[in-house]
Amino acid sequence: MRLRRSELSTPASNERMIEKAAASSADFVLLDLEDSVSPGEKASARLKAVKALKTLDWGKKTRAVRINDLESEYAYQDVITVVEGAGEYLDILIVPKIKAARDVWWLDILLSQIEKHLKLTRPIGIEVLIEEVEAILNVEEIASSSPRLEALIFGPADYSASQGVDSAAIEGELAIYPGDPWHYARNKIVIAARAAGIDAIDGAFPDFKNLEAYRRECQRSRALGFVGKWAIHPSQIEIANQVYSPLPEAVAYARRVDAAYAEALAQGQGAIALDGKMVDVAIVRSLRTIIQKADLIGM
Repeated sequence: MRLRRSELSTPASNERMIEKAAASSADFVLLDLEDSVSPGEKASARLKAVKALKTLDWGKKTRAVRINDLESEYAYQDVITVVEGAGEYLDILIVPKIKAARDVWWLDILLSQIEKHLKLTRPIGIEVLIEEVEAILNVEEIASSSPRLEALIFGPADYSASQGVDSAAIEGELAIYPGDPWHYARNKIVIAARAAGIDAIDGAFPDFKNLEAYRRECQRSRALGFVGKWAIHPSQIEIANQVYSPLPEAVAYARRVDAAYAEALAQGQGAIALDGKMVDVAIVRSLRTIIQKADLIGM
C-alpha cells in the first residue's frame, strides 16, 4: 500500500521543477513525458527523467513517470529508455488514454521482458488514466487486467473532450448542470477500483490559483472513496494531503473502538455497545481503513 494523497505532476523536461518536486511534501511525484513536453523535447526529457530518478533525494516519495499514449510513436521508447535507464529507481509507470484491458496487458508483457533482462527483483507498478469514453465502458475489465495495476486515475480534461462535455465543467463552473458533472464517471471508477482491490485517484484541476475550488473537488472525490488527487502546482499539495488524511480525533476514535471490539471478540461477543452506539464487524471494517491510512501516514 502506498500513500497517494497528493500526486504531483512535473514536466520531465524541466530540471529545476523536478528538483523542487523531489523536495516537496507530495506523497508521490510523477515526471511527465506526455502533455507537458513538446514533441521536440521527448527524447531529452526521457534522459532527464532517468537522471533525476537516479540522482535526486526523493525521500519516502513514490517515483513515477507518465509515458505517452500507447497509440503514439513515443510510448514504446518511453518505456524502454526510462525503465532500462532508471531500473530499480523507478516505482510506477503511468499510462494515459487507456481504452481497454489489452493496453495494460501489452505494457505488463513489455515490463516483464525488461525486468527479466535487467534482473530486477522488484516489479514496476502501473497506474492508468481513465480519460476516454471507451475506458469508462471497460473500466471493470481494466481494473482487474494485471497484478501490476495499482490505481485508476480519473482524467477530467481529456475525458470531457472524449464525451463532449462543456469545457466549463472541467473547473466546476457549469452552473446549468444541477450537481457534480463528474459524479457518474468518478463513481464508476472508484467502484471498479475497490472491487479490484486497487486505489482510485482523482485527476488534475487546471486552475491552480483557485485553491477553494481545488479543495471542493478533493472533498467531492474523497466522499466517494478516492484516496488522493493530482496536483499540478505545489500550492495544491498541502490541500490534498489534508483532505485525504483522516482527522486526528477520527483516528483516536477508530483505534479505541477497534481495541474494544477486539477485546469483546476474544470473549465471544459479536457486537458491543460503545458510547451509546452499536459496534459490529461492519463498523470495525470501516474504521480499520482509517487506522491503516493513519499508520501509513505515521499518525
